[in-house]
Amino acid sequence: MLKKQLSPKAFLTISQCALGFLCVIVVSGSLVRLTGSGLGCLDWPGCSQTKFVDVSTGHTAIEQINRLFTGVVSAAVIAAVFGSFLVSPRRKSLIWLSTGLVLGVLAQVVLGAIVVLTGLNPWSNMAHFLVSMALITTAVLLVDQVKQGNPDQRAAARQLSQRSRQLVRWIIGLCGTAIVLGTLVTGAGPHAGDENAVRFHFRLSAITRAHSVTVLLCVGLTLTLFLRIERRREEWTALGRPVEVFLASAVAQGSLGYLQYFSGVPAQLVALHIALAIVVWITVLRLGLATRE
Repeated sequence: MLKKQLSPKAFLTISQCALGFLCVIVVSGSLVRLTGSGLGCLDWPGCSQTKFVDVSTGHTAIEQINRLFTGVVSAAVIAAVFGSFLVSPRRKSLIWLSTGLVLGVLAQVVLGAIVVLTGLNPWSNMAHFLVSMALITTAVLLVDQVKQGNPDQRAAARQLSQRSRQLVRWIIGLCGTAIVLGTLVTGAGPHAGDENAVRFHFRLSAITRAHSVTVLLCVGLTLTLFLRIERRREEWTALGRPVEVFLASAVAQGSLGYLQYFSGVPAQLVALHIALAIVVWITVLRLGLATRE
């Protein structure tokens, strides 16, 4: 019996599609919230008691489209699982990572129900977003595993000093902390997804200040790393490009954050801020991956 196989190039395309769809649904989910459509569908899994698909109002249509797009994401991660068993050569790391994507999407379905049933409770919204970021992390690792890295880059990574590696770890930690604090800012801010939704009772100015200080520390450490490796040819070969890309995205994100704060937090800028947060997180993950030997 002929056993079908999948080329690594084909599986890379499947993995990249899964990553892309996972990023898109984070942005589409933010648009549900920013347009006040969080309770556009009052039931789960159907949109209403009488309709599974309901586009009777603008808010309902926005929430409904976001839910339907979950089906596209589900198909993409399921394709990744099947592909991980068919790709030649078969590798356990690909199977585990793609399976993690499916489990994460299932967790998101459950969290989505909790978000609706709790009336957009900010803690459930926060968990919903952070699980999305965990899924994006898994997808980035999957894509990286399929690529298997550049031998020259890995050889250069062996020349990295412990000091530079430690700086990268601190940068990743601060970036992750900034994202978590950003969800608290959103949970205390004006965009609740519905005018009657519960908000965090933090002082918005205080939590925003903590978020911005963390971002500034992250950018400062990245500049330190940049200046350090610029003088070391082997380290620049390994980290130069990832540091430049992450630094550019982090500076752009920080600038946008100040712009949206001082302009009254308009929904359009918040949506762009969330989209850039995904870019920042992916670029910092790739910076971390560049340190692997």
